Amino acid sequence: MREWWVQVGLLGVPLLAVYLHIPPPQLSPALRSWRSSGTFFTYKDRNIFYRDSTGAVGSSDVVILLHGFPTSSYDWNKIWEGLTQRFHRVIALDFLGFGFSDKPRPHRYSILEQADIVEGLARHLGLQRHRINLLSHDYGDTVAQELLHRSFRAPAFPPGPRETIPSRSPRDAAVPGWESRIPRSASRGPGGAVTGAPLSVLQYINQRKQHRQRWVGALMATSVPLHLIYGPLDPVNPHPEFLQLYKKVLPMSTVSVLDDHISHYPQLEDPMGFLNSYLNFINSF
Repeated sequence: MREWWVQVGLLGVPLLAVYLHIPPPQLSPALRSWRSSGTFFTYKDRNIFYRDSTGAVGSSDVVILLHGFPTSSYDWNKIWEGLTQRFHRVIALDFLGFGFSDKPRPHRYSILEQADIVEGLARHLGLQRHRINLLSHDYGDTVAQELLHRSFRAPAFPPGPRETIPSRSPRDAAVPGWESRIPRSASRGPGGAVTGAPLSVLQYINQRKQHRQRWVGALMATSVPLHLIYGPLDPVNPHPEFLQLYKKVLPMSTVSVLDDHISHYPQLEDPMGFLNSYLNFINSF
């Protein structure tokens, strides 16, 4: 029996080495355009990709978009133009380990570090005194929760009147007792967004359990308006059980439920429905 496992191990090592050296696929024209319209800033010697578009004239509102796992800022491409018609500045980044940002190996990826990077980007762009709206999805929801927690104590990232607006619930971190599920890894996300995120990024699942009180508490204690945009066909947070639990734990949050066929990526599956739901929420203040 031991010899069998040794043989498997000896075979697996060269296969893994080959896999790690496979060149990434060629970028599509859309992704090349996305990259060329963005730029990089340096956070602790790491290159972080971001886009920053100036939009609506006469508005001072800023929105920062936080993408999910295992994709990138390209997740927001279908609603980008619509957001620029409402906000003065629309900003999105690729988290460390995702998209066009650096993917150091080995590295202990953490939600706390990703929140540090978002704060670093805000300082880099001179947004310290601006009120910032957050539009987040999946993995980005947990980063938004950490930023919300910090806003109670650290004025360096001032909460906007509509700071945390999760487009998807942050899974088990949003609702106590909700069982976490490991998402499927992929080399390309919806819309062909390049990811290549190291498997060590998956540490965020355990971090959600470790910091549940910190992050759920931030949602439950905040006076900042929250809004959930929900796709009923989402296999990660199934309908109707998840929605019932979400409303019970966060009764102050408003909710938009999209059409029955919308699943885990509502901003890509139903961009107009998603955008309208979000803008209706924003414009209600």
